[in-house]
Amino acid sequence: MLKYFRDTNNIESKTLFEFIYSWRKPIIILVISSMVIAAVTGLLMTPKYKSTVIMFPVASNSVSKTLLDKNALAKHDIMQFGEEEQAEQMLQILHSSRIRDRIIKKYDLAKHYDIKPGKHAKTRLIDAYHNNVSFRRTKYMAVRIDVLDKDPVMAANIANDIASLLDSTKNSMQHERSRKAFEIVKKAYFERKAFVKAIGDSLTVLRKLGVHDYKSQTEMINRQLAVEIAKGNKAGIKALEDKLSVLAKYGSAYESLSAAIEFEEEQLSSLKAKYEEAKIDAEQNLPQKFIVDKAYPADSKAYPIVWLMVVVTGLVTFFLVVLLAAILDSISEYNKKKVKSKK
Repeated sequence: MLKYFRDTNNIESKTLFEFIYSWRKPIIILVISSMVIAAVTGLLMTPKYKSTVIMFPVASNSVSKTLLDKNALAKHDIMQFGEEEQAEQMLQILHSSRIRDRIIKKYDLAKHYDIKPGKHAKTRLIDAYHNNVSFRRTKYMAVRIDVLDKDPVMAANIANDIASLLDSTKNSMQHERSRKAFEIVKKAYFERKAFVKAIGDSLTVLRKLGVHDYKSQTEMINRQLAVEIAKGNKAGIKALEDKLSVLAKYGSAYESLSAAIEFEEEQLSSLKAKYEEAKIDAEQNLPQKFIVDKAYPADSKAYPIVWLMVVVTGLVTFFLVVLLAAILDSISEYNKKKVKSKK
């Protein structure tokens, strides 16, 4: 647009450059003044240094299934990087009050940020924390932690500690659930184990009474009894009849217990595998991330960027002054037209 203003009767017009030139003195004075003020302000501001940690989430797989399951698929690989869902979970944990409060307490950030006790002190402290600590996901599904601080060493330490706290925080959250699951499986496992032992003890008692295999023993004794009857061996017949009497009395119980213990041992074996898996899940403390870049103390300030402040302030001031001058000039032209029309 080459014309900044043209009245409806085409009486008078100015190019944009002519207009700016006509207002050059106030524009130059105000722009330079604002840039000087911005430069001084930037130089007087406390410089801040940035430290960054970049990390990838791990895949959210059960450690027990990954390590113990012989049929585990490739997707259960313990070294597998996480995807978008895991990155979002990681960001949510990093934003949690669990991590924030531990960092605030460890580094006494209320004192460090000069937050005076009083009304809304906690809110101001949390706001100061979020102004200096930020988290975001990169385009490669990594998570980035940025920490600004006037002390470059503290900035690096806070960033690295937040990354470390991710492990303990997520493990703690998972353990709250896995420990309860482990207690349930543990109770069921030992109850069934005790039940299997009780069945085994009962079978041992029956074996001491001479009951070992009801069907085969009955067949064998009956054959032997027929032989003894043929011989007319009363003592032998009596002994075999006593054995048959014991088998008749306890044989069915032995058969039932034998079938029961076979089933219960299979169930116990399956439950034992679940018990071992639940125990590993309840006790494991594996890292929850892959660190790509650890934070280190910066050797140059990240904030404020004085030259950028000066340039932006100069540009904004220039456009505001031009706009204001255009408005004033338009009002002046309008007033002139009114005067001419009256004449």
